Amino acid sequence: MMRSLFLQAPACHGFDGGAGSRYQARREIRSFWYPTWLAQAAAVVPGSKLIDAVPHGITLEAIIEEAKSFDLAVLHTSSPSFASDVRALEALKSANPKLKAGFVGAKVAVDPGGSLAASPSIDFVAGNEFDFTIRDIAEGCDWAAIDGMSYRDADGTVRHNRPRAILEDMDRLPFVTPVYRRDLTVSRYFIGYLRHPYISLYTGRGCKSRCTFCLWPQTVGGHRYRTRSVWHVVDEVAWAQREFPEVKEFFFDDDTFTDNLPRAQAIARELGRLGVTWSCNAKANVPRDTLKVMRDNGLRLLLVGYESGNQQILHNIKKGMRVDVARAFTKHCHELGITIHGTFILGLPGETRETIEETIRFATEINPHTVQVSIAAPYPGTYLHRQAVENGWLDLEHAELIDDHGVQLAPLNYPHLRHQEIFDSVESFYRRFYLRAPKIAAIVSEMARRPQMTQRRLREGIEFFHFLRERRRIAH
Repeated sequence: MMRSLFLQAPACHGFDGGAGSRYQARREIRSFWYPTWLAQAAAVVPGSKLIDAVPHGITLEAIIEEAKSFDLAVLHTSSPSFASDVRALEALKSANPKLKAGFVGAKVAVDPGGSLAASPSIDFVAGNEFDFTIRDIAEGCDWAAIDGMSYRDADGTVRHNRPRAILEDMDRLPFVTPVYRRDLTVSRYFIGYLRHPYISLYTGRGCKSRCTFCLWPQTVGGHRYRTRSVWHVVDEVAWAQREFPEVKEFFFDDDTFTDNLPRAQAIARELGRLGVTWSCNAKANVPRDTLKVMRDNGLRLLLVGYESGNQQILHNIKKGMRVDVARAFTKHCHELGITIHGTFILGLPGETRETIEETIRFATEINPHTVQVSIAAPYPGTYLHRQAVENGWLDLEHAELIDDHGVQLAPLNYPHLRHQEIFDSVESFYRRFYLRAPKIAAIVSEMARRPQMTQRRLREGIEFFHFLRERRRIAH
């Protein structure tokens, strides 16, 4: 077995590029998702080590020194971070010429040839679900016989092997939380709407929804929801509950945990017996009876992708959701005491000044506890990217998705709505949602009820206004 290093490389300060993040950028407040996909691959390779550089403040110089003792380096990359990740890989190879080094992630899965062409130092890239592809490499298998990889052979010729079959038996994957325990510091991971410290993990892969912008199902996870057995999930949560007594919340980061309602209810009932607090991603169509079962068994929060308050835009992006259904779902959550973190996207196909206004009004009407407002990001490999290129919507001056400081840009540009208007509308959305008397009163009330939240909310408020100031710098 090769001595294997799994690396989320250093990037700009606060950059959240881990393979658990829904989009790669700096967030409004300090936020870091666990690098779960990378950690899962590390879990199948005995004796491996995982380094998540940005949350832990680990410099490239320190990683280079450590990499001298490894045989294999596997770096996760993304479209926004690819150039800097290539530089990191080249530095590792320069310090350790015998090191075999390559990339995993959506960026290289959709463009293996172009990715390998970026630098002669890149030995391989792995596509789709790469866990067992990397295990085969680490075991020293003949590269020509390993499904799911593209590589540079001894003559420098790029070879593309056949795709790896999608993983059906998800219980073959070992628990990921022991890798967290071994290599990560859980207190380094923050999400504004989750209790701190938290742990996130996957109970399945894939999403049956066809949202045109969504990166993971279109590139690495697929559109069929393949799940771990109920007991496999519950046993891992029980293990983590014992090993991480400080953790206050578990988050299930499946694209849509509620895609399988009977399973969601079965897991919820077992979590209720464990007495854990948990949250998950959900679509805004979960029936009230399922919501109640989950709430009665420890569910605290749902992360819900509303995206837009305009029905035509939801049709345009193939969301498969009706605004009136989302409105009723949200009402049920409020009545049951389930907290909602709502996510919205501005600049999707069909967006106008009027639909932006409609979405802001919709958000303030349904009133989730917190919101995230992002800009439509046409990641390569998604239908939205192909659509943008074909229709000339992609503003090439902003096609890199983020600036040098990790702040998200507005890459889509329409004849009736310029990219600068889309960019500016994010701040307007945030101000109008949060700077309302009822919302301010709710935040103050939360701080009064839970004094331990006071310091955290004050810190997040300062970070939020710094974020707005950074956006104004870019705008001007």
